[in-house]
Amino acid sequence: MTKTAQSVWNNCLSFIKDNIQDQAYKTWFEPIQSVELNDNALSIQVPSKFFYEWLEEHYVKLLKVALTKELGPGAKLLYKIKMENTYGNKLPFTEQIPSYNRTAVKPQEVDVPIVNKNPELKNPFIIPGIRNLKIESQLNANYSFDNFLEGDSNRLARSAGMAVANKPGGTSFNPLLIFGGVGLGKTHLAHAIGVEIKDKYPEKTVLYISAEIFTQQYIDSVKKNTRNDFIHFYQLIDVLIIDDVQFLSGKSGTQDVFFHIFNYLHQNGKQVILTSDKAPVDMQDIEQRLLSRFKWGLSAELHQPDYETRISILKNILFRDGVEMPEEIIEYVAKNIKSNVRELEGAIISLIAQSSFNKREVTIDLAKQVVEKFVKNVKREISIDYIQKIVSDYFQLDVETLQSKTRKRHVVQARQLAMFFAKKFTKASLANIGSQIGDRDHATVLHACKTVDNLVTTDKQFRKYVDDINKKLSL
Repeated sequence: MTKTAQSVWNNCLSFIKDNIQDQAYKTWFEPIQSVELNDNALSIQVPSKFFYEWLEEHYVKLLKVALTKELGPGAKLLYKIKMENTYGNKLPFTEQIPSYNRTAVKPQEVDVPIVNKNPELKNPFIIPGIRNLKIESQLNANYSFDNFLEGDSNRLARSAGMAVANKPGGTSFNPLLIFGGVGLGKTHLAHAIGVEIKDKYPEKTVLYISAEIFTQQYIDSVKKNTRNDFIHFYQLIDVLIIDDVQFLSGKSGTQDVFFHIFNYLHQNGKQVILTSDKAPVDMQDIEQRLLSRFKWGLSAELHQPDYETRISILKNILFRDGVEMPEEIIEYVAKNIKSNVRELEGAIISLIAQSSFNKREVTIDLAKQVVEKFVKNVKREISIDYIQKIVSDYFQLDVETLQSKTRKRHVVQARQLAMFFAKKFTKASLANIGSQIGDRDHATVLHACKTVDNLVTTDKQFRKYVDDINKKLSL
């Protein structure tokens, strides 16, 4: 009997019904209609974009198994989504999206050298077999270079990442330290480098781990007296990616063990990639010998995306989600959400959700409502110049006096407060803060911040200065 879209889908439904609860089946599968069968590709129609996303997130494996049983290993699934309104006309239209098919990064197997080492070497992620370790890379295959858009704000870091991915351990960018503020794409870029390396060099062992988990693993190894096993495990890695390395601040034991692992990997031509929210010069409570190694390779900063890059990011998100939106609305969102990529993505997704869930056409008025609510939740960007003006006005000084070389006590305190608040309210480096406030170096800024912290706890009048200025800057 010739297979039809309906017969294939009915057979799939029978299989699915046996494997999930009745309520879930009624909610997520009964509303689906089969549309077309073309070779080994089945098209199904779902009521909304949200419906498609839910199926892909929760039932894609079940759908794949059911479809493979019916159409063989080359089976494909296509979603047709009936959109209820469009721009300019109110007739429904259908958009088609393929089922997500990027395969996850496969587990990596490493043969452990057992000469002079404990043959039951422990993997801090999983307790392994005796001689062969299966190491999950911990990489997210969705974070790729394809969806990390290049702009002036990230060109150096992205280009360096590509160079490392093409020749891991073979460039002068070792270690590669990617640093920048929240939501600018550090973690995305780190994953993209790892994913690209696995694509180009499947035999290389790549491991992504946050500094927090690395620290916890080290603490566990000390408790269980397996510190040497912990070190030996990490020495097996070809490409080690450590996220949020600033988390090692103040943890001398973890810093010491990381120092030895880093030295071994570097000397053996392995690649180390680090991310941090601070430049090496601004990291506190990190041993100098470790900081000096962070500076061996390249430190690449991610900046806030410029207007053109924000436009490109928004268009890429809309293309990825199969959504069309008028150019003026894209431009409006890009002009008003400037802080970082994560908030930009959040704003456009909120706008898409408002439109699809409430069945409202996307207009400038709707965009203004969404962006206004979103911007209220984003801390207002405050410049160093603005902070100097507020502090100078508070102490009845002019900005030139604040920046001058005078050592008069009230001026010194005002200058120190300006540095303290610049560190608190901006993402500028200590060196940058110092250069803008009287051409001082980063050590002066660090001293100023410590002095303010000390005086707040010991001097009631000084604490009032801090509270008053903080209120003015937080308005």
